[in-house]
Amino acid sequence: MKNSTTKKRLATLILFILIAFLPSATAVFVKPDGWYGTLLKPAWTPPGWIFGPVWTFLYCTIGIAGFIAWMHSRSRQRFFAFTLFGLQLISNALWTVLFFQLHSPLFALIDILILLTLIIALIGVFYSISKKAAFFLLPYAIWVVFASYLNIMIFLMN
Repeated sequence: MKNSTTKKRLATLILFILIAFLPSATAVFVKPDGWYGTLLKPAWTPPGWIFGPVWTFLYCTIGIAGFIAWMHSRSRQRFFAFTLFGLQLISNALWTVLFFQLHSPLFALIDILILLTLIIALIGVFYSISKKAAFFLLPYAIWVVFASYLNIMIFLMN
């Protein structure tokens, strides 16, 4: 019995991590093109190679947060918590399309500010379910604050 429960929990964790990685699928269809290279960017813009490892780490922590919240929530808490969870994933995926495919730092900026609001709300909701789940979202929030500032600067410089 215990082994079956462990396998089920592991499968649920893996499922949440896979769900958290869904926004990264946009990278398959939307790639930075020559346009991005022509943009003026702040001197402190991270090198391109850093984004892959950072987002891999963040998507894992988002998935872990979702798993912990799912395991600790009651069914009546789940609807709102996981509606927010899904909305922030959609907003996350949309940013790549707006910025890199539509070449719109302005619309991407609007989206990333919505994303940041959704993340902060999700942290609050997850905190009411499990402090540990909320904790796992903090690196994501910090990175999106940084990315928002970078997006603002790119918008203003161009």
